[in-house]
Amino acid sequence: MKNIAITLLLAGMASIGNLSAQQEFGLHLQPFSINGFTGIQSFAAGQDGPYILLVGGRTDGLHRRQPFASFDPAGNNTAIQVINPAARERWSASVEALPTPLREQLQSSNMQFYQEGGFLYLAGGYGYSSSKGDHITYNHLTAIAVAPLIEAIREGRDISPYFRQLTDDYFAVTGGYLEKIGDIYYLVGGQRFTGRYNPHNGPSFVQEYTNQIRKFRISDDGVTLSVTDKEAILDEVNLHRRDYNVLPQVFPDGTPGLTAFSGVFQYTQDLPFLNSVDIRPGGHTVNNDFQQYLNHYHCGTAALYDAGGNRMHSIFFGGISQYFLDEDGVLAQDDDVPFVPTIGRVTRSADGAMAEQKIGELPSLLGAGSEFILHPDVLQSAPGIIALNELPGDTTLIGYLVGGIVSTQPNIFFINDGTQSWAQTTLFEVYFVPESISSFPAVRFAENLSALSAYPNPASGNVNLSFTLQEQSLLTVTVQDTNGRIALERRYPALAAGPQEITLDFPGLVAGVYIINLSDGRQQQSARVLVE
Repeated sequence: MKNIAITLLLAGMASIGNLSAQQEFGLHLQPFSINGFTGIQSFAAGQDGPYILLVGGRTDGLHRRQPFASFDPAGNNTAIQVINPAARERWSASVEALPTPLREQLQSSNMQFYQEGGFLYLAGGYGYSSSKGDHITYNHLTAIAVAPLIEAIREGRDISPYFRQLTDDYFAVTGGYLEKIGDIYYLVGGQRFTGRYNPHNGPSFVQEYTNQIRKFRISDDGVTLSVTDKEAILDEVNLHRRDYNVLPQVFPDGTPGLTAFSGVFQYTQDLPFLNSVDIRPGGHTVNNDFQQYLNHYHCGTAALYDAGGNRMHSIFFGGISQYFLDEDGVLAQDDDVPFVPTIGRVTRSADGAMAEQKIGELPSLLGAGSEFILHPDVLQSAPGIIALNELPGDTTLIGYLVGGIVSTQPNIFFINDGTQSWAQTTLFEVYFVPESISSFPAVRFAENLSALSAYPNPASGNVNLSFTLQEQSLLTVTVQDTNGRIALERRYPALAAGPQEITLDFPGLVAGVYIINLSDGRQQQSARVLVE
């Protein structure tokens, strides 16, 4: 392998603006290999000191579109791997001897996972179940004793004592995120998918988005595993997300929380979300004042908090995206949503404003279904968040980019016969590099919708929506009740640029407060209306 370093810095571009310099940094990626490492994608990971535990996922590339070939069981990852990136060592153990419920879930892809202390918790996941004779989303929560399992795998001993599992449909989710704020776990977004994938929405599957943030506590003394205080927050418009990225955050007021970035698919069309959702213990808020153009699907991510400047940085390593910057630095759009090499960064400033930047590229079309694993010596501001101000003043290894899909072309979905992509076997050391530069280039927010107002308010029977368009647009309106359910949906033909007014009928809606969401497919604006 060529021993190269990839510097993730860019010069100014014609279509992008600049951000002011505060504790600026670059990243360097150094590829390396580990003998025997089996490439995987869409997996779960835990760690103990220098050792990284890799569970589940797939050993092939992008799933094929034909139902008979999609998510072929032959691509299931049947090995639990342990790697030591520093020593370039690798060990593995098969899951085949484990009890059927464990063996099957541990071969699934897109499990939600979170490590708390010495336990790695796995929720759900999708794959072929030989016991059910079908592809299913598993309804299990599994606890793994990380350090003892790693030791058993390294020593070639029986691994079965280090797993505990409970069954509950509450955890039948794939493609979401499992995170934690305080002592509460958050299972955010995702879907329950049963059957074989079919791009034409044929009869081979049943798909149910959760549209929820599921909150609960885990009670675990190392012997008995149980779940208490379960609840769910529903938002059928803004939580209709899967296969995306959720990152831990420190918000400008200093409180910890989460932000759900992008994801697929919007309720009204098969395109990624561009807005984001902030999640705090008190609930969730939708940020319609920000659009994320880069890195729309699940990829390796890193969170860094600049306490001195009160700035939160969220880093995205490649993956799949509807938008990318072309060779001239112009924002390009491809609604087939291709693989991209883009390294993106979203920065939340002290005033709460968010801005997106391209800070470089991976060496090829990498990153989808990968994971960034923190180096064990890196100090954290909060769980999963690198304390940027505590990093040394020189180049520092902060973690590793592991696994994911390698694609030979941006758009392979409609020609995919299984040879155009594969699971990544090259690993990358990720280095933080303080840089004396004035700025990184930032992608501009493209505002098309503005000045939305709803009247009369209170309303009865119908409401008028007044707004302005910068360009001709097809619009959709969804109306939600305060429980997050969609009560009404309307689609409108192309409206011309300029001031607009449409009348929305409210047939049969019970009295109460409703949220009206107006969208052009990229941008969303919302208004609250009292219906009498």
